[in-house]
Amino acid sequence: MKTKKILFFTIAVFCFTFMAEAQRGVRIGYIDMEYILESVPEYKEASIQLEGKVQRWKQDIEKKQKEIDQMKLNLANERVLLTKELIDEREEEVKIKEDEMLQYQQDRFGPNGDLMIQRRQLVQPIQDQVFNIVQEVAENKKYDFIFDKSADVVMLFAAKRNDISDLVLRSIERAGRRVQAADKKEKREIEQRDKLSLEEEGVVTEKEKAVQEKQEEREKIVEAKKSEREDMMAQRQIERDSLRAVKKAEFDLRRQKIIEEREQRKDSILNARQNQNNTPKGDG
Repeated sequence: MKTKKILFFTIAVFCFTFMAEAQRGVRIGYIDMEYILESVPEYKEASIQLEGKVQRWKQDIEKKQKEIDQMKLNLANERVLLTKELIDEREEEVKIKEDEMLQYQQDRFGPNGDLMIQRRQLVQPIQDQVFNIVQEVAENKKYDFIFDKSADVVMLFAAKRNDISDLVLRSIERAGRRVQAADKKEKREIEQRDKLSLEEEGVVTEKEKAVQEKQEEREKIVEAKKSEREDMMAQRQIERDSLRAVKKAEFDLRRQKIIEEREQRKDSILNARQNQNNTPKGDG
């Protein structure tokens, strides 16, 4: 069903483009989001750090699984020597460990786990920046359509001359250099070089000042959205930590209950044996 929808959308776009072409020249461009992300140094560095966390999480899961496998092996080897009550206790301990491992796995790699959340935090700011730049480029260079080559829409053919990924990437790099400018003089020099570069690319219009103010307003909106997302993610993290604390408390309570019940049974067995030994034997 999804493939049919994508195909229908693609056909509709090309039909519309064909009809519009008869009236005027239609400008179509595209970007490759994957290429842009891989070319942004901050994204690459953060991706490496995230991959390090993923490997540590996987190691933790493997360690937990080995502990569970060893517990099962020990139980299998000692089963013939244990009473039914002790077997049930050991199986309950294995089940608790398995539940704990599955919960850890879900917290890290589940649909709402740490991996998905941190990936969204990593990609979203760049996607917002790309969206704003694409809007500006489309307005200034009179594009009718701009697609994302790496998205679901099927592109049967894409001429390289319509790829504006490098144009978007250069805009991102210019914004980064402006942020990193050490003083006002350096910032003015960078902005002047950027202005010349933009003129060469045919992006700057006569209303450059208005466009610049509009860009600054968009950057403020993006920054506000970023701050809002960070607050939301922090709140979700607090909720997850609270939920984990509750589950850990339940786990500790169950474990303590098992230990207490085990000790009570041991005491009962010892008392029964002592009473049996203290009972006088008949003269027979």
